[in-house]
Amino acid sequence: MQPQRIRTQLKITLLYTGLTAATILLLSVLVYFFAERMSSQDFYKRLDIRAVMVAQQNFPQSAGTSDLIKDLRNEYLEKLPNEKEYFKVITPGTGSRNIMDSVKLPESFYRDIFNNQQAVYHKGDVYYAGILHRQNGKSIIVVVSARNEYIKRQLTNLRSILLTGFIGSTLLIFALGWFFSKQVFLPIRKMTQKVRNINTENLHLRLNTGKKNDEVSDLALTFNNMLDRLETSFESQNNFVSNASHELSTPLTSIIGEAELALQKERSPERYQEAMNIILKEAERLKAIIQSLLSLAQTGFDGKRQIQETLRADELLLMAKKSVDRIYPDNKIRIDYTLLPEDDEKLKIKGNDHLLVLALSNIMLNACKYSENKEVVVAIAASNTRLFLIIKDQGIGIPEQELRYIYDPFFRASNTGEVKGYGIGLPLARNIIRLHDGELVVSSIVNQGTEVQISFPIDKSQPF
Repeated sequence: MQPQRIRTQLKITLLYTGLTAATILLLSVLVYFFAERMSSQDFYKRLDIRAVMVAQQNFPQSAGTSDLIKDLRNEYLEKLPNEKEYFKVITPGTGSRNIMDSVKLPESFYRDIFNNQQAVYHKGDVYYAGILHRQNGKSIIVVVSARNEYIKRQLTNLRSILLTGFIGSTLLIFALGWFFSKQVFLPIRKMTQKVRNINTENLHLRLNTGKKNDEVSDLALTFNNMLDRLETSFESQNNFVSNASHELSTPLTSIIGEAELALQKERSPERYQEAMNIILKEAERLKAIIQSLLSLAQTGFDGKRQIQETLRADELLLMAKKSVDRIYPDNKIRIDYTLLPEDDEKLKIKGNDHLLVLALSNIMLNACKYSENKEVVVAIAASNTRLFLIIKDQGIGIPEQELRYIYDPFFRASNTGEVKGYGIGLPLARNIIRLHDGELVVSSIVNQGTEVQISFPIDKSQPF
């Protein structure tokens, strides 16, 4: 776990640093591109001004203009590095190929001058600006060139600044990202350390959820819920082992005791027959317990799923009542059809009839056993999406503090007294109901009775 946590923290830091560095790099490239473009445009403007002044100096419109332009250039215009000027008077019929043979510039440059009155071009760090000057019906091409050492120095300095800033900011971002990710993972590291210290001997420990309503608090709350379920599961397991040992050992003790007593000395045939009857009765009890345990295991959520089909809930109730009638012929179960839905489609549920009859008959049997055979009412109702079965008795009820244990195998309420039972029927019924996506809710009041509410999703896949 520790190496994985470090790798995750480093991965987040590198991802954050990489994204930020890529953004800074993109901005740096854009800054460099626009700086180069603006510097080039500025230098072209300076060359344009000089080209205009060269044309006015060498081809003045009036007397004295040439000297004035020359003085202005010498006084106000800085001499550019390797500045040169070229001009050529174009006579009719002169081709552009023969213009200024000493300046090796592309023909398109001169064509742009003729078409647009001006043009710019650069080759390496040498920049050219040309204009078309007209005077007295003559066309004159004027070209001024210079080496742009300014942009070279500016871009070199800018590259150094941007590169230094990029490297420095990347390192700073990585350090800050590592620091903040470490702070973010700190609660998780503390949580992990505390979870490591929780074992079967201290399942009562819980994580501190804090006062913040964030993802870490949600994670701690989820862990606590899981620990609650684990603690309950361990308690149920301990109760199961204790109760199962007691339930299985009781008939075995009776069988062994009767057998030893019968073998101690010669007995009459009647006494042997009595001993065999006791042994048979206890063996049948032991068989019933084992069969109940087997059914409980097979209907658990990890057991194989049974074949399911569309069933009618009212027919299942009648089948369950017949099953109870065979065990308690004088039972007082009454099926109440008052809330029966008029639409037969709302009676449909999808499931295995044998399992559902087993679950319902177990609940009905409990209602009969623990109510001293008083009336047990079974009602059926439905909403638009779910079907409800309600089984209500007038029996001894279940103490409120013991309701949380009623689904533990072999658990029996403290007030059951001498009523025969193994504490498996209700856990078995709940497993079957949950296997069919149903819900089972038990409410009870001591000496007033118990009500069991069962609900299933209505099967809308196909009509009857």
